Amino acid sequence: MAPRLSWNLRERSSFIYRLLHIVDCCLACFFLWALVHLYEVPWSHWYTRLLWIVFIACFISFHFFQLYRSWRGWKYYKEFLVILKAWAVVIGIVLSYFFLFKISEAYSRVVFLIWSFTTPLLIFAAHLLVRKLLHFYRARGKNIRHAVIAGAGDLGVHMARRIEDIPWAGIEVVGFFDDKIETPAALLDLNKPLLGRIDDVRDYLKANDIDYVYIALPMRAERKIFRILQECRDLGAQLFLVPDIYIFGLHHAEIQSLGNMLVLSFNPDSEWKRSFDVVFSLVVLILFAPVLLLIALLIKLDSPGPVLFKHRRIMATGREFSCLKFRTMVRDADQKLEELLTSDPALRQEWEQYYKLKDDPRVTRIGRLLRRTSLDEMPQFLNVLWGEMSVVGARPIVGRELATYYKGNGEQSAGRYCSMKPGITGPWQVMKRSDTDNYHERVELDDWYVLNYSLKTDLMIIAKTIVCMFTGKGAY
Repeated sequence: MAPRLSWNLRERSSFIYRLLHIVDCCLACFFLWALVHLYEVPWSHWYTRLLWIVFIACFISFHFFQLYRSWRGWKYYKEFLVILKAWAVVIGIVLSYFFLFKISEAYSRVVFLIWSFTTPLLIFAAHLLVRKLLHFYRARGKNIRHAVIAGAGDLGVHMARRIEDIPWAGIEVVGFFDDKIETPAALLDLNKPLLGRIDDVRDYLKANDIDYVYIALPMRAERKIFRILQECRDLGAQLFLVPDIYIFGLHHAEIQSLGNMLVLSFNPDSEWKRSFDVVFSLVVLILFAPVLLLIALLIKLDSPGPVLFKHRRIMATGREFSCLKFRTMVRDADQKLEELLTSDPALRQEWEQYYKLKDDPRVTRIGRLLRRTSLDEMPQFLNVLWGEMSVVGARPIVGRELATYYKGNGEQSAGRYCSMKPGITGPWQVMKRSDTDNYHERVELDDWYVLNYSLKTDLMIIAKTIVCMFTGKGAY
């Protein structure tokens, strides 16, 4: 097995889907341009404006319908149906543009009709080509994801056989976990080892780079199932339940399929939330670009050092990412922190309790203003665009906070936290901020958000965040 450090490299495999997203948007625009020239329609500024509208509409709609999810094991027609739905939204936006501005006569109806009906076929052909290339490489042992199956009974064995029947999905079953003492004969036929007991799954995930855990246990073994869900959601692997009956409502479960096998994903990516994140972040970054440039200049003039500060934080499934902020401290802040904590026991106690200092002498002059107004967190909108954070969510925390505070609640808080992306703002930032003396209140607020998030809740939190930015309450 590859070492766990390869996670960072493996996460870059999503680059091909990001690139495909841009290619699809450009393909729709290029095809429109080609049809205009093919039918010798005079080019005008109206077509230039339409290209921009089409590109933006495609970018948002394709994101909203999750065209760039992992399609491993999915049938082709299901992907084509998703493309049709996304394209219908694009056409709806274009028609609304024609209607609102009364400019449909500026465009060729023949070109528009041909473009409207054939572009989804063109996009699907591009996706089909990419999938065929991926299937080709995966069938030859490349671009492989590794999986383990918890449960060596009939359900688990059937799951493994189904995965072997679709080698183009690029999933390799490393082995099984089961409480049986001897290796079942079916596993010998599959040439897959029994890696240990169900209780050993967590330790195995810590020591090995595993992408998927398929839980193929009977539903009467709910204690074992819940133990895996509670203990393993922060170890980097995605968890899927292969049920022997239909159940709903477990940890925001989402029904998916692997070929003709039904699985429940405990890692749902809400369509509306991701689309809202992308649109909101783009609007903020564009509108506040001059302010961001001014802040960067003030930071450089105020003290030597980089403009941005990167800090390792926990994201979904327990993996880490570089959380961006404007630098608000002096360049050698870490070294000065050790000196401060060594010389002042009271400061050490404050740091160990809150992981912050209320009157931190390392903060620069411009840094105090940025912290007071929360403008230091504006670069995190880039983390949102990269898919590492959400606009609204639980607080970004470090690994020791997850281990110290979130895993003390029967592992449930840690599991809930790692089921969603952290947010730039959230309930703690607008209800408590740094005023609370009880860290467990912060954990409870994060738990509450994960279990109750909605678009209405997110909008209310954003509105309250704006108020807090002007009042500066609890910020330091």
